[in-house]
Amino acid sequence: MTEPSHTLTPETLAMLATIAEAGSFAAAARRLNLVPSALTYRVRQLEDTLDVLLFDRSARQARPTPAGAELLRESARLLADVDAVARRVRRVATGWEPQLTVIADGIICTGPMLELVEAFYAQRPAPPTRIKLLDGVLSGTLEALTTGRADLALGVAAPLDSQAVPGLQSRELGEMSFIFAVAPHHPLAQAPEPLTDAALHPHRIIAVADSAQRGSLSYGLLPGQDVLTVPTLHTKLQAQLRGLGYGFLPEPLARPHLEAGQLVTRRVARPARTLRTYAVWGGPQQAAHTHPAATPGRALAWWVAQLDSAATRAALLGLAPAATPPSQAPARPALRT
Repeated sequence: MTEPSHTLTPETLAMLATIAEAGSFAAAARRLNLVPSALTYRVRQLEDTLDVLLFDRSARQARPTPAGAELLRESARLLADVDAVARRVRRVATGWEPQLTVIADGIICTGPMLELVEAFYAQRPAPPTRIKLLDGVLSGTLEALTTGRADLALGVAAPLDSQAVPGLQSRELGEMSFIFAVAPHHPLAQAPEPLTDAALHPHRIIAVADSAQRGSLSYGLLPGQDVLTVPTLHTKLQAQLRGLGYGFLPEPLARPHLEAGQLVTRRVARPARTLRTYAVWGGPQQAAHTHPAATPGRALAWWVAQLDSAATRAALLGLAPAATPPSQAPARPALRT
């Protein structure tokens, strides 16, 4: 018996659509330049293969049965998908990657990231590249790039070793400040300042788990201290708002909650914590992962070009861009086409 996958070809699906549109086998046969008997034979072969009746032949008109109507609905979708694949293949041949994976550390603001995605899709003609967004934490953000799971890493804070991973390229995004914050009802909110390690040790710290699969980083943990480990910075923020523990938060993330009185910042005896952050791309793994050519694909090149804008870099970190004229609004990233 013939397999349905061998029978349901684009030509067959288009034939069924013509019959339904024409309303009869005779009219459809004229459109398809076939004799009615040949068209009827092809439909019966298909019905035998599927073991269903596709058209009601009790009247002079050819009306789809419920099974036939379902096949016609799916046929329209499948034929549209085939056309879309053909267009995508033609576009990929012009240098666009089939998929671009962007991993962003938790310090990267979601809103500006999605504005970049929106602007990417708004190009005309629309790029054929599919965008995949991943979340990263600490060293896992860079690891996703160097192991080929991502093509562009945003918010990398670890020092870059171009000798260990040849071909890496980077662009500094900016410097992120972290502040010590607790809920107003947390015991440390009333403790004498500056808070020493001895004062911090009896209290639970909220830590974000490193997303790296090989090794991990951690900051500020004291030996023997109680730790609540959470998966993301936003979960860490929610835990600290509930008074479940203390910790350092990126200043832009904590700012609205400090202004609303939901968090308070306290001086600690430790040095101020800042991180210089980067966007990183390239490397042999990334090149093999997305595009066989030595030069970046057009999708990656577009994303990298957006980082030329100081406003875009500042928006991704939730920072106000330096020396912005009053007439310019810093809230939205500046986009390059």
